[in-house]
Amino acid sequence: MSRIPAAFRDAAADSRLVIAPYVALGYPDMPTSVALARAYLDSGADMLELGVPFSDPIADGPTIQRATQRALAEGATVAGCIEAAAAIRASTGAPLVLMGYANPFMKWGYEDLARDLHGAGVDGLIVPDLLPDDNDDLASACNAHGLNVISLLAPTTPSERIGRVAERGSGFLYCVSLTGVTGRRQDLQTGLTAFLQRVGEASTLPRAVGFGVSTPAHVGALCGQAEAAIMASALIDIFDAAPPSQAVSRAAAHVGAMVDAARCR
Repeated sequence: MSRIPAAFRDAAADSRLVIAPYVALGYPDMPTSVALARAYLDSGADMLELGVPFSDPIADGPTIQRATQRALAEGATVAGCIEAAAAIRASTGAPLVLMGYANPFMKWGYEDLARDLHGAGVDGLIVPDLLPDDNDDLASACNAHGLNVISLLAPTTPSERIGRVAERGSGFLYCVSLTGVTGRRQDLQTGLTAFLQRVGEASTLPRAVGFGVSTPAHVGALCGQAEAAIMASALIDIFDAAPPSQAVSRAAAHVGAMVDAARCR
């Protein structure tokens, strides 16, 4: 069915976290974003989160907003992102999870979207502005095509709701580390440990922590508390700050450092 459970099994057997970098598809252009994805995998990433640009990315902070607006200006579309995912799939067996917002997916049609993502080799889908209570149509289409629908949980989610949200998702649980939008942070949020413990008590699905995970130290701190780390804005910031000829390699080197920190033995 999905490559996602296998990635988590393999990581657990090696006593390490799954490392899942985010790639803003189409930023700074589509070929470069595909090259970034491949470089992250070459640096040891276990899974990729592939972002579909949208004009109103309500869960994202300034860095990803800037990147996705540039991607849209460069002509990125849902169709182009699916083609890019297929190009990445052609060179890897790692799980690919598409992240995007409900409006363009609804316009595409959930059944067509699930079929086309399956054809491109995508394993899962994250839609942060679609509540689990309202995703029956999407979940049905994805289930029919072997795609995991990833549920998000915030630190403010009541304990009694965590289990209900988890039941409506599959693959893993995306645990948002903070109350706010994506963005590079100096420190992980106070209270994250207690939040992750509540999630672990309510569900057996692996916990992937995202939003603000920026440094190898952050990844190391998640050992024993979660099963995966997702990083996004920090990689885009590193890419943007580097000379153009070194941008891909420097961002990939940061992923490599995250992979090293994910060894929890």
